[in-house]
Amino acid sequence: MAQTVFIDGAAGTTGLEIADRLAGRSEFELVVLEGDRRKDPAARAEALGASDFAILCLPDDAAREAVALIDPGSQVRVIDASTAHRVTPGWVYGFPEISGRDEVAGAARVSNPGCYSTGFIALLAPLVRAGLLPADWPYTCNAVSGYSGGGKSLIERFEGDPDIAWRGYALALGHKHVPEMQARCGLTQQPLFTPAVIPAHRGMVVEIPLPLAAMPGAASPDALRTALAEFYGNSRIVRMGAEPDGGELLLRASRAPSDAMDLHVFAAPDGSQARLVALLDNLGKGASGAAVQSLNLMAGLDETAGLRL
Repeated sequence: MAQTVFIDGAAGTTGLEIADRLAGRSEFELVVLEGDRRKDPAARAEALGASDFAILCLPDDAAREAVALIDPGSQVRVIDASTAHRVTPGWVYGFPEISGRDEVAGAARVSNPGCYSTGFIALLAPLVRAGLLPADWPYTCNAVSGYSGGGKSLIERFEGDPDIAWRGYALALGHKHVPEMQARCGLTQQPLFTPAVIPAHRGMVVEIPLPLAAMPGAASPDALRTALAEFYGNSRIVRMGAEPDGGELLLRASRAPSDAMDLHVFAAPDGSQARLVALLDNLGKGASGAAVQSLNLMAGLDETAGLRL
C-alpha cells in the first residue's frame, strides 16, 4: 500500500522539484489541496494530520505554524525544508551521511539542510570529527549559487535582468545558514561565510580555503583527501570528484539536474595550503533531492530511489 505524502508549499520551487521526483513512484501517493484550499488552515491541518509524511516547503514562520497545526496525537512524520528547525533540539538533521542513516530513518521530525550548508558540512565535518582539522579555527567559506535558490522572486529578477553578472548578499555576515554550519561541524567559532548568486538557473560551488601551515594540528592535503574518500566510500550520492582536466573546475549554466555532490581537495605543491571544494545542485542535494533521500530512508526504502545520480 502506498504511503501518503503531503507537500505543504507544493507550488514553490522546492515543492515542485520534490513532486517531480515522486511522480510515477508507486511507493507514495501525493495528498493534493486544490486552489484556495492550499492556504486554508483547516484544510492544511487535515492534510497534515491524515498523511504518513508531510514535507514543509515554506518560509520559516509558516513552517513553524504548520508544525503547530499538527495534532499532538498524529503519527505524521515531518521533513521541514525551511531554516526553522535546523538547530532545534528533537529534530534530526536531514543529512544522512553526517547524522546517520538510522537516525534519519527512525526520526519523526527531520530538518532539511541548507544548500550552502550541505557543501560546507560535507567537506568539513568529517575532517574535524577525525581530528585532522582544528575545531577552533576561524574558517572561511566562499560560495556561489544559481539563482533558483532564491525562489520565484529571485528567478524573476535574474531572468528579467540579464545584465546581472554577480549578486553578493548577506553583506552584514548574518546569513541564516551559519548556525547550522557551525553546529553540525562542531566549531567553536562561527565561520565567515560569503555567498553570492550567479546568472545560472541551478548549480552551486562551495569552497573552504585552508592555510594549513598556519593551522595547529592540521593534516596534509593527501590525508584530508583520503579521509573524505573513506568517509563517503559507500555513498552513491556524495562522491570524490575526478581530477579536473586542464587545471580548471567548471560550473556550467547548462548543468543538468542532479542529486549527487562531488568533493575535491586541491593543494599547493608544498602542501602548505589547500582548497576544499564541493560542487552540487542547489535544487538537488541542496534542497529537494535531500528531502527525498530522507523520505526514502524514513519510508524504509533505498535512499537513492527516484534520485538523479
